[in-house]
Amino acid sequence: MQTLEIYQSLWAMQLRSPNVPERTDETSFAMVADAGFDGMCLDPSVSEIPVNLEKQGLFEKYGLGCMVNAFPDSPGDMGPLLDFATAMNASMVNVISGVVTIRPEDAVPVVRQWIDEAHDRRMPLLFETHRDGLLNDLYYTLQLMDLVPEMRLCADLSHFVVDREMRAPVPQKDQMYIESVLRRSDCFQGRVANREQVQIQINFPQHQQWVDIFRSWWKAGIRMWRERNTFDATLVFLCELGPPPYAITDAAQNELSDRWQEALQIRDWVREIWAELEAESELTSNSA
Repeated sequence: MQTLEIYQSLWAMQLRSPNVPERTDETSFAMVADAGFDGMCLDPSVSEIPVNLEKQGLFEKYGLGCMVNAFPDSPGDMGPLLDFATAMNASMVNVISGVVTIRPEDAVPVVRQWIDEAHDRRMPLLFETHRDGLLNDLYYTLQLMDLVPEMRLCADLSHFVVDREMRAPVPQKDQMYIESVLRRSDCFQGRVANREQVQIQINFPQHQQWVDIFRSWWKAGIRMWRERNTFDATLVFLCELGPPPYAITDAAQNELSDRWQEALQIRDWVREIWAELEAESELTSNSA
């Protein structure tokens, strides 16, 4: 039976506020485990590998799986980051690349090099749709997807909504492009954007149109994933609501909403989507 696992980002547990003390990593791991998440995601560059290795004990203590969002700034950075992920027994490595080219064809050699390095280590490797990185732009991404058919994605669609200043309702052309990305995505990230802000408050009434759009994209992407994967495959969905300045603040630097409660809400939405798709699958099987 296919399995859904929902992870939380350690970066998203940070408060980064002058008004309240910062959480310790221990507190964050305990909160995530107590809330029923399946794992925690780390976000190292090469220079941050040693401090992140120190978190091994927390993963073991709280029984959480590990995912790695890797930040390579040069072609040679991927090897050490993959070795770190292997040492952490990570479920996958998701690349937010600091190696950026203007022309998609110039990125092909390094993308294929990294795919080969990950294959040698038997580590699943995805490339994240992310601003200020290799897949900064939707159109660039679509071209690179054609050039490297074996490249798999992690869909953080919030960046493309801002990148293209997408309108709501989403034009058919943009919807088609998003579906192309979803078909290549093996992991999905939980954040909602609108055309001007990369992270909006999911319970504000003015944002509900975009909440509905993102929930529909997640459902479509997860349905595609279920259809193309084996019966025993595991899907990881990552809740990743970032601290300020991702999170909008008022004049006193207080956040406008409770990101932790929003992460729990997104977790519950994704569980509902999974249950709906399982019910659809059972209905189809019984009708065959």
